[in-house]
Parts: sequence; structure tokens; C-alpha cells
Amino acid sequence: MKVLSVASECAPIIKTGGLADVVGALPAALRSQNVEMRVLLPGYPKVMDRVGRAPAVARFDDLFGGPAELIAADVGGVPLLVLRADHLFDRGHGIYLDESGQDWEDNPQRFAALSRAAALIARDGAGDWRPDIVHGHDWQAGFVPYYLHRMEVGVPSVMTIHNVAFPGPAAPEMLGELKLELDDYHPGGLEFWGRISALKAGLVWSDKITTVSPTYAQELQTETFGMGFDGLVRARAADLQGILNGIDTDVWNPATDPEIATYKTAASKKKATRALREEFGLPDSDGPLAVVVSRLTEQKGLDLVLEGLPDFLARGGQMVLLGSGQGDLERAWEVAGARHEGLAVRIGYDEGLSHRMMAGGHAVLVPSRFEPCGLTQLYGLRYGTIPVVARTGGLADTVIDANDAGLRAGVATGIVHDPGSAEAVARALSRLADLYADRDVWAKMTRNAMRHPVGWDVSAAAYADLYRSLITA
Repeated sequence: MKVLSVASECAPIIKTGGLADVVGALPAALRSQNVEMRVLLPGYPKVMDRVGRAPAVARFDDLFGGPAELIAADVGGVPLLVLRADHLFDRGHGIYLDESGQDWEDNPQRFAALSRAAALIARDGAGDWRPDIVHGHDWQAGFVPYYLHRMEVGVPSVMTIHNVAFPGPAAPEMLGELKLELDDYHPGGLEFWGRISALKAGLVWSDKITTVSPTYAQELQTETFGMGFDGLVRARAADLQGILNGIDTDVWNPATDPEIATYKTAASKKKATRALREEFGLPDSDGPLAVVVSRLTEQKGLDLVLEGLPDFLARGGQMVLLGSGQGDLERAWEVAGARHEGLAVRIGYDEGLSHRMMAGGHAVLVPSRFEPCGLTQLYGLRYGTIPVVARTGGLADTVIDANDAGLRAGVATGIVHDPGSAEAVARALSRLADLYADRDVWAKMTRNAMRHPVGWDVSAAAYADLYRSLITA
């Protein structure tokens, strides 16, 4: 079975967030299910540098304003079809944003071109390869199911919502330019609050819809989390499935991670903690070292941590933060870091440091207001770094709370609190200090965490079953 995965980013080639990790991991995960997946990716400069002189397998004379070609290559272990369209993707700044931090004005055309290319591959093939299924990810691939339908290609499609907060808007005056039919611009079709929505096109015309956790699949059907799409998602609930993301357990492996001293014992974990404290200039402490590796945005809820932080630090706790994002949140954390001896803040991102933080931390905080799946808590579980998470989306699906029942049954893997509440986060930090003080309980939780399955095996089987259901339908 051949599947074309369509996405705007793919690790390890080009990445701005967790979407790239998922897209990059799926092809290898699905091989054991006899699924051959290739990823259609825009030919950004960084991608073209990795592709080198690989041959073109198809050409398009005019794809949204200029010529384009498809290049087949394996990069970083991922089988790619790269859409080289220099008039759309050969830009020296960000893949979504210009030098001023604003969306590229032609983002609708850029990603409509990606979607159109996917439909053409499904119809005509790429060399001797033609997919049985096309699987689009988020709004950047939202027009794929629409084009497949309008072009009468006859290849079924799957649409995955990684984050419904990004609808992929375009002005209605662009209908013709985007090769969309005026007859389809209405509330039951392309129209979303007076604009075209690429994500809505994907949700309306795809054969099946998935999202990245069972809880998020339910949350999307509510006004609170649906971001205006809740009615449509409810209408398509029979075609909706929540499939948890996994992580690459080879890349995130405490036994072989080149960024850390290998550890398989509690003593080795202590060495990693000591090294992390030294790296950030923190003194030794008998309290827990909590780590935060996150974008600093309202969604991630890190403003909520600041209120309960002084009490946590007063009890001997320490905290290390690595992240960047909204300027006001960056400044708030920098001010807190200057004020509190037990808090170290580093604005920016460093992949190697994120591994060292997972290895050396005792707990990892993920207090998101909403979180479709989340990968950070899975990294924590893998490294025996106890997740302290909000009860939302994939966080709720992957972490077992250390409440009385969880502790009695010996299955607790983390601390779960109500989302969106500074008081709830403060209570969770207090629970963290209490649980860490009971070393027998903490050791049991750490063992539970490291035994929790976080790889792709179960999820890959679920995707393969979904694909097969479409082919045999």
C-alpha cells in the first residue's frame, strides 16, 4: 500500500515544531505495517541543500505562477518528493513568516500549490510511483482533498488536524487564483467566517479525519476547543479518529543519547542532574529540579507557572527554562530569573540542551491551556523525568496522575492538574515537592514512567488499519 503524506515541514530536514517530528517519523513507523509512505515537501532552500542533485521525476509548466518540478530523494532516512517551485519557496527567511515576522502574503498560493501538486501526483504519478491514499497534515495541505474531489482523481484522502487554531485563511477574492469553484464558497463548503479556509476544505472533502489524541478528538467537538470548527467536526464525528503521536525512541534514548552520560540507574540520573545544575550555575539542592522546554506562548500556559513559583523555590525546588516566543512572556521569565536564585532562564532553543534537560531534570512542566497531543511529556516519560501536565488533549491521554488511586495501584507516571488555572499549577508544584520528598514513591513513579510505551508501534498500526479501511470500502 502506497501513501503520499503532504506537509509543510518534516524532521530532520526542516522543522519549526512538533508537526515536523510526526511527519518525519511516520514513514519508518509504517514500514512494519507494509505501508510505503513518501512525504511531499516544499523545496525550501534548506530542503534543496539536502536534496542535492537528485533527479526530477515530474514537471509542471505553470504551478501558481511559475514552473515547478518534483524531485525524488531519501534524506535523513525519509523518502521525499520535493516540490521545487522557486517562485514560491526559494526564500531566505522563515518558511511561514517574512523578515518582519508576518505571514508571507502569498502563503495561500504557496500551500495551494503544494496541495495541487499532491492531487496531480495522485492522478498522474511521480515517475513510476502513484499513491493509493493521500494523507494531508494541517491547513497547509487542506486543499488536497478538495482538489482530489474536483479533479475526480478517485484516490481517497485522510486529513490530520495537528492544531485547529490555524485555519489557513484567504480572501474570497482569491477563489479563482487558488483554483477553487465559486459554487463551493458557502458555509457548508469553503467559507469560514467570511473568508476561505484551507483547513475547512480538508475537513469537508476528506474521506477520513484524524487528530493526534483521543481526548483532543472529543475536545474539538466543543465550543471551548473547536475554534469555530466544532459544528463541522461534530457533523463528521463518525469519520473522526484520535490517534496518539509517538516519539522516535532511537533519537530519544537515555541509554544511547550522545548529549548525555549514559544512564540506566538512579545513580547515573543523579550525575545528569548534577551536570545540568552546573551548566546553569545552580547550587546543589535536596529539592526537585523541574525543567521547562517550550515555546513561550499563551497556549503553553507558562504565564500560569510564575504565580506558584516562589513557594516551590522556597521549598528547595529549582527550575530551568529553555524557550522563546512572545516578547512579554520572555521578559517576564527573564525578570523572574534575575529575581530568584533557584531559577535559570535561557531564551532561545538548543536541541542538544533539550536532551540534557530531559536527562537531568526530575520533572518536566507542560501546563498547556490546550494541547492536541504534546511530545514533551513523552520525552519526559522516556527519560524518567516526571511530567507535570494539564488535563487536556494528549496530555490527559498519556500521563497517569499520582492521585490516591494511581499511587495505590502502583501505576502513577506523573502529576495532572486542571488546565488554565494558576492556582492549579501552584498546587501541582506543591504536590511535586511532596512526592519528591518520598523517595520510595518517587523511585516507583520514575520506573513506571520509563516503562510507559511512547513509541510509534500502536499508532502506526492504527494508521495502517485506517488506510486499509479506505481501500477496501
